Amino acid sequence: MAFNTGLSGLRASSVDLDVTGNNIANASTVGFKGSKAQFGDLYASGFLSAGTNPIGDGVRVQDVKQSFSQGNISFTDNGLDLAINGDGFFVLNNGGEVRYSRAGQFGIDKDGYVTNNQNMRVQGFVADDDGNLSGIRDDLQVETDNLAPRRTTNLQSDLNLDSRETVLERRVADMGDFTATDPGFPAETFEITYEDGSVVSASISADSSAADVVDVLNSQDGLSASATTSYEGMTEGELNTAIAAGNFNFDLAVGGVTVPVDTTGVTDAASLANAINDAQAPTISASLTGGNLRLIDNRGNNLTAGYTSDGPDRAPETTVGTVRPQADREITDIASTSGTTNLTDSWDTRTIEITNQFNPLDQRTYNHATSTTIYDSLGNSHEITQFYVKQPSPGDGVGVSEWSVYLQIDGEFVAGTDSNPFQARFDQDGELQSVNGDPNGEILVDDWIPKNADGTPNGADGPPAPGETVTTPIPEPPTTSAFVLDLGNTTQFGSDFGVNDQRQNGFATGRLSGLDVSDQGVLFARYTNGQSQSLGQVALASFNNTNGLSPVGETTWVETFESGQPIIGAPDTGTLGSIKASSIEESNVDLSAELVNLIIAQRNYQANAKTIETSDAVTQTIINLR
Repeated sequence: MAFNTGLSGLRASSVDLDVTGNNIANASTVGFKGSKAQFGDLYASGFLSAGTNPIGDGVRVQDVKQSFSQGNISFTDNGLDLAINGDGFFVLNNGGEVRYSRAGQFGIDKDGYVTNNQNMRVQGFVADDDGNLSGIRDDLQVETDNLAPRRTTNLQSDLNLDSRETVLERRVADMGDFTATDPGFPAETFEITYEDGSVVSASISADSSAADVVDVLNSQDGLSASATTSYEGMTEGELNTAIAAGNFNFDLAVGGVTVPVDTTGVTDAASLANAINDAQAPTISASLTGGNLRLIDNRGNNLTAGYTSDGPDRAPETTVGTVRPQADREITDIASTSGTTNLTDSWDTRTIEITNQFNPLDQRTYNHATSTTIYDSLGNSHEITQFYVKQPSPGDGVGVSEWSVYLQIDGEFVAGTDSNPFQARFDQDGELQSVNGDPNGEILVDDWIPKNADGTPNGADGPPAPGETVTTPIPEPPTTSAFVLDLGNTTQFGSDFGVNDQRQNGFATGRLSGLDVSDQGVLFARYTNGQSQSLGQVALASFNNTNGLSPVGETTWVETFESGQPIIGAPDTGTLGSIKASSIEESNVDLSAELVNLIIAQRNYQANAKTIETSDAVTQTIINLR
């Protein structure tokens, strides 16, 4: 019996040595889990009784149990090296057989599949063409095709417009020209009514020149005026006749003041015009126009002109200038209380004109501007520029502000803003109320034709057909160049203009440039156009009884009846661990402890061998009895 007891001990110690040696051999194997032999004693017993004084029959190996404790995680320079931090196994497809592993040394094969060193394909949850993850599990594959372009269908602008900006655009009422005859404008008194209800009186004296009228008008708030005087009473032929007769003198007075004209060298009408221009009258210009001598005073002074000669003479004639008044929007009415000039009539027939009108080429005509890039259906980039022009507050100006919004793409107006800009209205708190009445602050651009640099259409999708209704948000897949500019987050505070965020959903064609893996195991492809798109998500499996898994080599396990069925899910969900990219999980073998175990197993083997040796010696003694 002692022989069998010692023999069982030798066998058990040999298994212990094998397990310890295997642990030591795999101390540097990625994802390896160390094992430990577990032993149990043996006793002889009857059918119904264990006996009164049982003696053990030795030892047997009950199980070789693996330890699935976490191994150390170390970093590598391979982006597809993955380590599981926590519970779970990678799911591998080995030609149809499903295996499970903690070894995450992965790469890409010739077909783009993510595989381990034994060409087993890593499984995960695949993504659609737009990068949306699904619940479908399959082999993960990295597509190396170019990323197709995506047209812009939404542009979000998060801006702050400076409420301290002044109104640049000035609207005036142009009242046309009005004139008087010799000797000047008649007397008149008129009243000017302003937006705030105030009324101011102004008077024009009798026989005033156009220059005098301009002085009166320009002295009133909200009124401005200019004046010119033009005289064309002499023909070139009659002047030449008078000059040829000899002893020619030209009489000229500006505003009642005589202007000496030196006619010593005058030989014809043309040289007379030059002599007038040389005279000491800086506001006067003379020229021959249409066969007549034209005299112009650019300040509206009365002009008196005539000549004498040995031949024909011309008596002096006086010409009164023309006045052109303009009124700002602050003036609501001009009414005459006495007099007979046509100033009041001019107010009644006025036309509204805009001075300093918006011009995208003139920075003085808009308050703010910002540009960003959008894309057409072919992936071509285009520059959209938003211009913001502050407008006078509507109504009484209390609790509301308004800005005009102009849009250009590649230097061409879109959304009809060349003639009808959008009006963005803000409340007293600086928050956007509406854009053209839309409380969401959306502007639909549905008239954009993508063009080449030479101004010709580039073949990309154009605007919707006439009569076609465009809904927002733009439904997928888009079929036109229409897109939405969303100004919903725009504010108007008393701080500098700033672009907080500007985001659009289009991009150009891109080539694969790299891969990244998140903590949730999502594979992101990076492209040369700056985009990234998810290709899939690594799947992890857990088991109710991890120790029930059966090792099959290559640092992999397979499911058994004892392990139960796998519970497969996404990393970092439930009890599953997270993924660490560019990392591997080292073997969990403690080499120092294994070397000590090796010594213990050796001693156990030697001791059991001694049991056999002693039993043999006793048996030999019995045999030697005579």
